Order: sequence, then structure tokens, then C-alpha cells
Amino acid sequence: MTAAPGCLFCEIVAGEVPAPMVIDEGPIRAFLDHRPLFPGHTLVVPVDHVEHLNVLPDDLMVPLWSTVRALSRAMVDVLGATGSFTATNTVVSQSVPHLHVHVVPRRRKDGLKGFFWPRTRYDSDEAAAAVADELRNGVIL
Repeated sequence: MTAAPGCLFCEIVAGEVPAPMVIDEGPIRAFLDHRPLFPGHTLVVPVDHVEHLNVLPDDLMVPLWSTVRALSRAMVDVLGATGSFTATNTVVSQSVPHLHVHVVPRRRKDGLKGFFWPRTRYDSDEAAAAVADELRNGVIL
């Protein structure tokens, strides 16, 4: 395990800080958030310290997102949720600088309202198309 000194999530993965573990084997771990939006709110993290999604090694991409998908399914199948909300911040608003994906059980009218920031509109269809073109030309798959 590659850990970063003082990283709370590295300490949880190493068993140095207690947390209710959901998945405690393999290259990806999952544990309950200590301040959940709803019961079952789970954080999915790589065992090795990875600061954020943009620097996640390719060999961890499938294990990470397969685990997120499995937990999303469990929110429905096990907890009886209608669906789930999954989210990750990359640097900005990342409370712990260790990549983590939130998987939150959702039910209709549960009180969680959309995204947590103000939404806007493009000035025109042309402006939206220009941004899409910029991204399309810059994406490296």
C-alpha cells in the first residue's frame, strides 16, 4: 500500500482510524461516510494514495468504477432505495485529498435537491456547440 502521511483515508484503509468498512479487500475499499446524507452513504477509495480522478492510474479505473456500480446496485437491492447518487470532486471541494467517490442511496422526495451549486444556461446554441467542440478536440481517450 502506498500511503500519504496524514491522509485520513490512507489511515482508514490501514486500519489506523476506525470506520465502518463495507469492502475491505482488494485494491479498492469502501466505508460509510461519518456524516452521511442518508444512511448507507458510502465512500469508495483506492487503497493506494491517489489524490484525485485526473491522476488515477489506468489499472485502477475498472476496479474503482466496478465497485461504485456494485454499491449503487446494493443501494437498491439491499437498502431498498429507488436509486443512487454518485459523485466525486477533483481538487475543488475535495474535503480529503484522496480520491473518493460518494455513493448515496436515493428515494423520491428524500429532500436532496439536484446539484449543490447554481445552474446556468449557455448564451446560445452556438455557444454550447463551441464549448462542446473545444472539449471534443481536447479529450484524450
